[in-house]
Amino acid sequence: MMNKSENAIVMNGIVKEFKVLNRHEGLKGSIKDLFSRDYRIVTAVDHISIEIPRGEIVGYLGPNGAGKSTTIKMMTGVLEPTSGEILVNGVVPYRNRARNSKDIGVVFGQRSQLWWALPLIESFKLLKDIYQIPDDQYQEMISFYYSIADMESLLHKSVRQMSLGQRTLSDILAAFLHNPRIVFLDEPTIGLDVSMKARIRELIRLLNEKKQTTVILTTHDMGDVDALCKRIIIIDHGKMLYDNDIQHLKSFFGSYRTLKLRVSGDPSAQLEAIGMAFPDLETGVDEGWISVLIDDDKTGVMKVLNTLQQSMKIRDMQIEEISTEDVIRKIYDGGVR
Repeated sequence: MMNKSENAIVMNGIVKEFKVLNRHEGLKGSIKDLFSRDYRIVTAVDHISIEIPRGEIVGYLGPNGAGKSTTIKMMTGVLEPTSGEILVNGVVPYRNRARNSKDIGVVFGQRSQLWWALPLIESFKLLKDIYQIPDDQYQEMISFYYSIADMESLLHKSVRQMSLGQRTLSDILAAFLHNPRIVFLDEPTIGLDVSMKARIRELIRLLNEKKQTTVILTTHDMGDVDALCKRIIIIDHGKMLYDNDIQHLKSFFGSYRTLKLRVSGDPSAQLEAIGMAFPDLETGVDEGWISVLIDDDKTGVMKVLNTLQQSMKIRDMQIEEISTEDVIRKIYDGGVR
């Protein structure tokens, strides 16, 4: 039985299949394709079952092509599942698109819902009319926005005059304006500098706390996940790989450590030497630090460190637990199934 009262979203055995034409090469092939019935079935989402309580921030993760966007489109009512049951705010979204749209907010990539040539306040007023937001609720939200964001510099500026960060911040404010029960955020901090990312994350957190809005966050930036999400869901090839908190996930990789080294000379030039000595280890350079991801049970941090000291001058070093980003990357590469 699907629970309507406690959960914002309930998905039970959701499957989404697409019929894809088997295309042929060349001009003759293109003409043949016009009349072809040679199709294959592609399963984008394969028996996904999820329950998301109200007020939760959930990171919905997966590599490109995993089925994230297809799932979100079914939650928002854009697509109808091939099979399975789905409830969003107690309604079937693809059967009740108008009702569902009133209870959700959406920020997808860099596609703005704001009017390009109008000042932000005019876009807000138009959204007020579209969503039929009562005057007192609208004023309450505007006052709340003044308390958490620099609205003086935004409200009377047209969207086309805004920086990328200001547009993203404004789009998020617009998505929450009608006090939706659920907001879907797709890559909300993509392309932003460190300072603006921090502002956007804090804004999302405060809006979630104040309004108890359920937030579904899809992102490739693990900083977003660490800052906002207590729970993450990972899918790949349409199948669910993981649904729990990040600390539980890291327990699968308890023996992994990241050895960070600052060396004399160009750190990038030292990566080749590390690769020759330890070809199976993952390495990289970040802000002048060489990072080496090590499975302590297999190789051993001290063995790696002693070997590298013989070929390079190490000025400083750190040993860190495996990061969220490294965990997610290893899962995408097949580390956990």
